[in-house]
Amino acid sequence: MVKNNSKNIVIFSILIIIIIVLSFKILNIEKTTPQKNVVVLKEFYKLSSNELSITNNNYENKIKDDNYLFLGDSITDFYDLEKYYPGLPVVNSGINGNRAYDILKDMKNRVYNYNPTKIFLLIGTNQIHKEEKEKVYDSIIEIIEEIRENRPHAKIYVESIYPVNANLDKNIVKNRDNNKIKYVNSKLEEYCKKDDYLIYIDLYNELKDDDDNLNKKYSDDGLHLNDKGYEIITDIIRKYI
Repeated sequence: MVKNNSKNIVIFSILIIIIIVLSFKILNIEKTTPQKNVVVLKEFYKLSSNELSITNNNYENKIKDDNYLFLGDSITDFYDLEKYYPGLPVVNSGINGNRAYDILKDMKNRVYNYNPTKIFLLIGTNQIHKEEKEKVYDSIIEIIEEIRENRPHAKIYVESIYPVNANLDKNIVKNRDNNKIKYVNSKLEEYCKKDDYLIYIDLYNELKDDDDNLNKKYSDDGLHLNDKGYEIITDIIRKYI
């Protein structure tokens, strides 16, 4: 009888040990399972974020494949893009009389809404005769930096400010100075070397005559281009399109 009781005690003890071990395993599973779930959720979140980022980039920088925006003042405004770039997705965002500050106040409507892949920027001549050359340069750079921040994948083609010719119409040209224009252009050219998405286009030297003025073949008033002038710049700009 005593022998049987001892045997029962041993069996009971073994069962108790088995129950305790199983209990620890169950508790351990319960503790570790939430941690595993957290890891899985974190990984899923990372994937979702990446996918969302890619989607946003595609949306921000793709409108039909390519979209060419011409941004500037009257010289751009009067540029008949449909005539010179037939069949191409070109947008004219030039407004007569504009300065850099006018564009900066309305970047959404002038630039971002079009999601351009390439932007041809020509601005500054309406400031040259009124402001210090450094201030003109700084205002143009501000436009460039705004675009780079908001449309980082868009290429910006910075056109040199065109030369003027007061001999054709002093009232139109006013006191615009080609030396100031060349100074700002040289600074813009240097700045564009900093970034692969910035390309400087030297149109000043393509449009000037031997006296360093806007060639009268390309302008009727010494400031704006005529058809021949637009043909000259189109031949050059098309190389970048």
